[in-house]
Amino acid sequence: MSNTPFDTEQYQVQLDEKVERMQSMFADYHAPDLEVFPSPEKHYRMRAEFRVWHEGDDLYYIMFDQETKQKYRVDQFPQASRIINDLMPLLLELLKPVDTLRRKLFQVDFLSTLSGEVLVSLLYHRQLDEQWEKEANALKQRLNDEGFNLNIIGRARKQKIIIDRDFVVEQLCVHGRKLTYQQIENSFTQPNGKVAEKMLEWAVDCTQDNTGDLLELYCGNGNFSLALSDNFERVLATELAKPSVVSAQYNIAANNIENVQIIRMSAEDFTEAMEGKREFRRLQQANIDLKSYQCNTIFVDPPRSGMDEDTCRMVQGYERILYISCNPETLKDNLDILSETHRISRFALFDQFPYTHHMEAGVLLERK
Repeated sequence: MSNTPFDTEQYQVQLDEKVERMQSMFADYHAPDLEVFPSPEKHYRMRAEFRVWHEGDDLYYIMFDQETKQKYRVDQFPQASRIINDLMPLLLELLKPVDTLRRKLFQVDFLSTLSGEVLVSLLYHRQLDEQWEKEANALKQRLNDEGFNLNIIGRARKQKIIIDRDFVVEQLCVHGRKLTYQQIENSFTQPNGKVAEKMLEWAVDCTQDNTGDLLELYCGNGNFSLALSDNFERVLATELAKPSVVSAQYNIAANNIENVQIIRMSAEDFTEAMEGKREFRRLQQANIDLKSYQCNTIFVDPPRSGMDEDTCRMVQGYERILYISCNPETLKDNLDILSETHRISRFALFDQFPYTHHMEAGVLLERK
């Protein structure tokens, strides 16, 4: 019976290595001292997914070693939240005796929150029927009787059955202010809840003396938009993924925020709209007059691929650029352009993904 290799005593060692790597990567940009935001040493991941292995009457979770590709058994996963670890063995024990729930089950995904909710997705290599739905409802009831605040989703090819709802509602604390966020299954959310709070607080600190309006690209579910709304007259934010836009609208209402507007557009299209190259009906339908916004600050949190050159050039038009990056390599590429006009005034490392090579960075750039 094996479990995931995990040594919390190595936490500071791996963090120090990341700090050194980040400082070395960006040494040419004359950045100020790196602000370092560590993670909890364990129980930091709000989501986790496991393959399910069937061995006779037994069921257990497995993962695959990234180097050897060999599978190994996982009974507990200390990287994941306490809720996920408490739920893992109990879920399997309740699945084992119920053929309808266990047959051809090949994966279990967990999405949990700091606020105590959890969503379980059960993935199957077969179609699900009314009997599955009945048994899944009974499973949900049993687990909630055990003290969990839980919902279930069943997935098969071209099939998704939701037992009550397909999202969790997270609450993040930002400088004492509680913010509510809907997080939909399979949509992007920051996996490390405690570090996510630190990222929001850092972004709020970076913009507390700003004036006018804020433009935000790649806003997701409004994660940063809502936290930053107090620092600006208005926030105009763009996002392409439809589920994220739906969540963002939910979150604006849930937090009673009136100065944030989300528009569903790609950063590339929005760049063309800002430059007057094209008119977009969705801007007209939403009664958004881009000329009415007084944006001195732009916030970007692009995907791993970073920003394309045209977007970088558009972003250069702002006095202040706040840039969150999940990929320092593409951040570096973008900075080659942005540093022509701007200097780095704040520089941060967020340890979103402990014990991996991944680094999350934050950069505040101000016009030279």
